[in-house]
Amino acid sequence: MPDLQRRELLVQASAALVAIAAFYTSRRAYAFPTRPSEEVIPWLDQPTENPDPVGIQKQLVWEDLDSWITPNDKFFSISHFNRPTIDEKTWSMEIGGMVKKLLKLTLADIKARPRQEVVFTVECSGNHGFPFFTGGIGNARWAGTPLAPILEEAGVLENGIEVVFFGADKGEVPIRDVKMQQNFARSMSLADATNPDNLLCYEMNGAALPAANGFPLRLIAPGWYGIANVKWLERIEVRDTRFMSLLMARDYVTIREEERNGETVWTESSVGPARIKSAPAKVTRKDSDYRIIGAAWGAPIDRVEVQIDQAPWAPAIIDHSDEAEHAWKIWSLDWANPSPGEHTVTSRAVSTTGQVQPAMDDPLIARKHTYWESNGQVTRRVRVV
Repeated sequence: MPDLQRRELLVQASAALVAIAAFYTSRRAYAFPTRPSEEVIPWLDQPTENPDPVGIQKQLVWEDLDSWITPNDKFFSISHFNRPTIDEKTWSMEIGGMVKKLLKLTLADIKARPRQEVVFTVECSGNHGFPFFTGGIGNARWAGTPLAPILEEAGVLENGIEVVFFGADKGEVPIRDVKMQQNFARSMSLADATNPDNLLCYEMNGAALPAANGFPLRLIAPGWYGIANVKWLERIEVRDTRFMSLLMARDYVTIREEERNGETVWTESSVGPARIKSAPAKVTRKDSDYRIIGAAWGAPIDRVEVQIDQAPWAPAIIDHSDEAEHAWKIWSLDWANPSPGEHTVTSRAVSTTGQVQPAMDDPLIARKHTYWESNGQVTRRVRVV
């Protein structure tokens, strides 16, 4: 019996090793869609020169996209005011306003609380809104502690309806003939703020938050445009009225024309949750074989379709080797026998609920008069020789 049991164990172990090997082989086969010694064909339509290198210090270079997680040193960085230098030893964050108990937490206090991670693709709502700004996006593994239990501990009063997040960054804001110093601030409804996915985040891709991305603490609100993910947090305040500020009511507002009973009505809405979107990242060549690679995000993605020139839409293959609820999906399409010359490449994402990324002539985009929430289909140009 002992010999028989031993043989059975060896057989089971061998089967397990085969299964594990098959699993990792399949992961390698479907890993990020790159091929050894392939060549990246540069897009013809490169971004124009960045006129604001202080405010926009870094962007994703789409042709360099070669991993599901965006490394910290390649992650885009934007500031609207100054970029504060913060000493974590003296830093603390206050939770106040319409609460029963004022809280003041140090970074050590926050790190001592339950840790939670989320992989989340953050996109600036102005991405693709300007010819010089096409790389305001990145995917990272964020770590911190959930916000909701802290608000519960503070005890939101019955009339508290809005949660405002104040950053340490500040600048002079003109309002008519008055100029004043204001901190960066954005708000959410209490229901949105207490989403269990929201984190007070102190770590990015296994390292402390870089200064450019909000050190020592920032809000991470999966599913929302970057503007809502406030960096350099220093105060959270619960209010009993809606919060109106530069970045809530006067800027980061999307203005659209809508038809109502034959008349044009102008609508304005504050930028909030992200919209479905995709973009071609690069075209690669290995020998005579070409491949188009891109990403899709902003909603649960069902599929991605690609159009080359004016040909019918073709289904792309989505890479399932790395996935997360709030992260982009990487897709690819083999391009057989492209003719020499210039070509256009367009992608569109379709959500699990059937929502389609709008074309540039869709009224949702064509009748939008601001550059925020620019989620229209992205077309790139490439030359095949």
